[in-house]
Amino acid sequence: MPLDAPVAARVAALNTKYKHHGATAVMERALSDADLGRIGLVSSFGAESVVLLHLVSVMQRDLPVIFIDTEMLFAETLTYQMDLAERLRLTGVRTIRADRTQLFERDNEGLLHLHDPDACCALRKTEPLQQALAGFDSWITGRKRYQGSTRASLDFFENEADIRIKVNPLAHWTSADLQDYITENRLPRHPLVAKGYPSIGCAPCTTRVNDGEDPRAGRWRDLAKEECGIHFVDGKAVRGPIRASA
Repeated sequence: MPLDAPVAARVAALNTKYKHHGATAVMERALSDADLGRIGLVSSFGAESVVLLHLVSVMQRDLPVIFIDTEMLFAETLTYQMDLAERLRLTGVRTIRADRTQLFERDNEGLLHLHDPDACCALRKTEPLQQALAGFDSWITGRKRYQGSTRASLDFFENEADIRIKVNPLAHWTSADLQDYITENRLPRHPLVAKGYPSIGCAPCTTRVNDGEDPRAGRWRDLAKEECGIHFVDGKAVRGPIRASA
């Protein structure tokens, strides 16, 4: 199906075409299928990111890998990002940050997250990412179904506002699958995982998780917030052919 075909139609065709494939096969096809056009990976270099990054290092080491530095990340994440990119010999990593003028105007003191975390995520993550993705037809994410109610029905391919396609190769993987892959391939883990952080975001909005808690319980603890917003369009989680606002 040509790239000028509607995104919704291409997504439906891709999900039908690859519905019986596994994560590795979906990843391989995503990197070579003409229906996906120019594609890149967006990675947080977080607790489980090493799985997709390792697959990229094996399949296409120079794939563009977008890393969003919110300038509020844990120091351990920044170190891990540099070390992992070097170890896996990823040559396409590009770090993006919020526009300096926008930061000065909207969060000059760096306290926006305290009274409006959604606005902080929009400023430091969503807006820079949307600008960075402007030249791409598709992008790969590390989201999985088990990560929460907003991801429970995740497909391999999603329609992002009829603009581009999102690819979720690990959609059907469990936490055990990820840990097995990391162990079998002897991959380095994020240093904060061993300290009680199974899901890692920005330092001010991430806390340790207690035994028995959901792995994402430490993200925006005590707030009615489950997502940073990069997977939302018009305030809604992208799950199908949501039309972009006029």
